[in-house]
Formats: sequence, C-alpha cells, structure tokens
Amino acid sequence: MNDDDLIALASGLAERAGQAILAVRARGFDVERKDDRSPVTAADRAAEALIVAGLRAAVPGIPVIAEEEVAGGRITVPSAEFWLVDPLDGTREFAAGHDEFAVNIGLVRDGRAVLGVVGVPALGELFGGIVGRGAWKRSAGVTVAIHTRPPPPEGVTVLASRYHGNNAKLEAFLAGRHIASVANYGSSLKFCRLAEGVADLYPRLGRTMEWDTGSPQAVLEAAGGSVVLLDGGAPLRYGKPGWENPNFVCYGSS
Repeated sequence: MNDDDLIALASGLAERAGQAILAVRARGFDVERKDDRSPVTAADRAAEALIVAGLRAAVPGIPVIAEEEVAGGRITVPSAEFWLVDPLDGTREFAAGHDEFAVNIGLVRDGRAVLGVVGVPALGELFGGIVGRGAWKRSAGVTVAIHTRPPPPEGVTVLASRYHGNNAKLEAFLAGRHIASVANYGSSLKFCRLAEGVADLYPRLGRTMEWDTGSPQAVLEAAGGSVVLLDGGAPLRYGKPGWENPNFVCYGSS
C-alpha cells in the first residue's frame, strides 16, 4: 500500500470507530478505571477492537501500538514503521457528555509521525494529513484542504487542555506574548483547530502518551504547523521507552 491507500484505510476505520462510539453513547455506558486511574468505557474497547483488527488485516506487516492493548499488558515491539491508535481520545470528555472526543490513527516512520487521521464523531468531522503533501477536513460529506494561518495582528489564540492544564505554568509560558484569547478544549481536537487556522498556539505542559499525539501531529504538520519540545525546540518524536511524551508546544505558524 502507498500513503494514499494507508490514509484511506485509516479514514474508513476512524469513521467506523466513531459510529461504534456514538452507538455506545446512545445506549448508555459505565465508566471504569484502569490501573493508572484514567477512565475507560465500552466505547474505548469497541472502537479499538474495530481499528486494530482492520489495520492488522489490511497491512499485517506494520505493528499496531494501541492504548487499551498497552494498558492490558500487550507489549508490541515497534519497528521502523508502526501505527499509533487512540480509539477514544478524550474519554473524560465523552464520559462528561461533551462532544470534544476523537479517534486517533497515525503512522510513524523512523521516529516521525508521517500521516494520520483524527475523527471527531460527535461533530461529524474528520481531519487527515500526509506530511509534505497537505491536510484536509471532511464535514457533511464535503472535503476541503486546510492550512494553518499566520499569527493575527490582534494577537494569537491559545488553546489549553480542559482537564490537564496547569495555570501557573501556562501563564509563565505565555508571559510577554501578544495574546488575543485563551480557550479550553479537550482531546486532539486542539491540534486540528490549529491545523485549520482557527487558533495559533497550544502548549502542552503535562503528561501525554504517543497515541495521544501521533495522528494529530501529522495533521498539524501536514497543514503547515509544527510540534516541538518545550526544552530545546526539537520535533516531537516517537518510539520512546514507555510511550510517554515530554512537554511540547504546537505552533500553527512561526
């Protein structure tokens, strides 16, 4: 499969997973706790089962690293190329009845996120991108190209996490910058809002895992943005021990 085939595969699986998630929401669900005390629901498990089965059937030579499998103790050794799957990014949002949850399917090559899709099922949106080729958004059956925007003269729009923010650290990071507004969002949708040019800056000053960021990083970078480490400015890379990311910053444009 070439990259066009792979992103088409990921797009179809993200849409099907989104339908499965919405079906669970419609019939009701319980919220359980994993060993790290993070929430998990039947929607997480149903979406992940669908995605990983589809990826492994279509491209069995590419390993799949999926959040709930890792939580359950399935250790998959990554190769130079592997999938990262977060079947329901923003489980807290989902459990609270909000719409800002997402399906993340991304592909990593040689430590870099190279393509990915982010489905936002409750909003009927699907974002995709291939780094070096461009990014797009599909909504109501219409697909349009998206791109980041230059910082507006009136100041930048900053996005921050609703549940994982640290106000003191955020205020220190933003000190001296020309800020128009700060808005709180959930899930990987923050990356996508930068990618489509409705926001400009997203500092992540807290814990994330690689499956949280692989696909949205690919979308943002395909749209002209960047995701760099807070300490040193190198690009965020993948295949790290334990799958945990350091703090990073997403920029719509320099």
